[in-house]
Amino acid sequence: MESQVLEVVVSDMALTSLEQIYEYGIETFAYLAATVFIEELIYRIEQLSINYFLHPECRYLTTKSKMYRNLIHGSYMVIYRISPGRIEVLNVLHSSRSISSFKASRKVKI
Repeated sequence: MESQVLEVVVSDMALTSLEQIYEYGIETFAYLAATVFIEELIYRIEQLSINYFLHPECRYLTTKSKMYRNLIHGSYMVIYRISPGRIEVLNVLHSSRSISSFKASRKVKI
């Protein structure tokens, strides 16, 4: 099965999460380490345009169509939805967050 190239759209909630992750990284690990980590994460998010089926279904957001998937980067999970014509990045959460935080990603509007 060959997948098509889809546009990647990032929600405001995911952008805010990425900013917070970066700020936390600077405070905790230093500027260079935080910059490398966030750049790698953003690169992997951009690659979802062609690699969206490579990642598993999100176990907290199961559907018959398997439209909710997650990309794992370090301790963070990028929750995204496969929609007709685009990939919607809903949120970026630390894996230690509560299950309800992951389930709330389903309600994110883009």
